Amino acid sequence: MTGEQACERYRIPIEIWREYEGWSWCGTGKEPGGARQYDSWDIQRLSMLMTLHDIGFDSKEAEAYMRLLLQGDSTQEERIRMLGRKRERILDEIHSRQAQLDRLDYLWYKMKKRRP
Repeated sequence: MTGEQACERYRIPIEIWREYEGWSWCGTGKEPGGARQYDSWDIQRLSMLMTLHDIGFDSKEAEAYMRLLLQGDSTQEERIRMLGRKRERILDEIHSRQAQLDRLDYLWYKMKKRRP
């Protein structure tokens, strides 16, 4: 199937498909009309790329992770470290936002309490 067909069938955002295609890791060849053909391995890699973006990886981080993934099991520990660092950053953001929400709730409570 072509990239456009894969995007439509699997609901892959066009930006992610273009990013993936730009890395030249995709497609099994071109049809006479010039469209690259995507196989099940391409779809699996695109799915992983979508997951990485969904959890907050930027394009550079996603590409680094995908390069390690394509190298195989020998890179599993580094990929675990990458995911762990991302998890820590997300938790830091959550804690920061919770502190903001607590302060906002305090102000809101104080104002409501003073209302006649």
